[in-house]
Amino acid sequence: MTADLASVALSDLIEVLIDGILFGLQLSLLATGLVLIFGLGGILNLAHGEFVIVTGVVSAVLISAGWNPALAILAAIIFTAFIAFGLDRSILRPVYKLEGEMEVLVGLFVTLGLAFTLEGVTSYLFPGLYFSVRVPVETVNILGLNFRASALVSGLISLLSLVFLLFFLGKTMIGKAIRAALQNQTGSKICGIDVDRMRSLVFFLGGLMAGLAALARGIASSVEPGSGLELTSYALIVGVVGGVRSVYGAMIAGILLGIVNALAGYLLGTYLTLVILLAIVITVILYRPSGLFAGGV
Repeated sequence: MTADLASVALSDLIEVLIDGILFGLQLSLLATGLVLIFGLGGILNLAHGEFVIVTGVVSAVLISAGWNPALAILAAIIFTAFIAFGLDRSILRPVYKLEGEMEVLVGLFVTLGLAFTLEGVTSYLFPGLYFSVRVPVETVNILGLNFRASALVSGLISLLSLVFLLFFLGKTMIGKAIRAALQNQTGSKICGIDVDRMRSLVFFLGGLMAGLAALARGIASSVEPGSGLELTSYALIVGVVGGVRSVYGAMIAGILLGIVNALAGYLLGTYLTLVILLAIVITVILYRPSGLFAGGV
């Protein structure tokens, strides 16, 4: 009897760990966009979570208008990427002319104002609207363990998106130019790299990652107006722990925090998970302010 209970507890723990990894991949995808924008733009985009909401709202509106769901989601993701691109090309231009702390502070106020604006518009115009993608199969049995099919699909989309980003940054000429600009803007300018152009492209990529994060979250649960601040908070937590200038750090930290979140929820209850995550952030800030995995793009 004891052996049976131990076996059940072990299988439950494995399922929780896998769920944590799958959720962590969503966090990684969400945070990489924020990290990319801060790394090159020097702007901590507090409207990043609202970009996820915009993707979900536009997808839901287009689907309700009769669009093919796949085409509607693709159009919404591209639309969000161009919103981020437009943010860099418009209201943030005066911010880049500032220097030091003023650039950081004004950038925070501008993106925070944009976040409140987007939240107000989406909540007012689309109350009760939510974006969710149904998976035909509810559960999948793998080696005797049961997993939610939606979580598996969401994790797979997140993983493929992250692999695409790594391939783009590591194997393409434009990606290498972005990495060079992230590491040293002055040296990049000397080498002939257009840093302003790279920054605009980074904003586009950040919006693209936010759009893909909306798809992943919409499959696993739902995306609805009013939850943008929560998503931004998760992205900030992952970014701080991994290193706000490290894409690789955000990916690793997202997975680790996803596991911590799942274990905390399983062992202590969901009401304590955010407290534990914030305690980790405070500890990292105190003992390693640059992040656990800072030092690489």
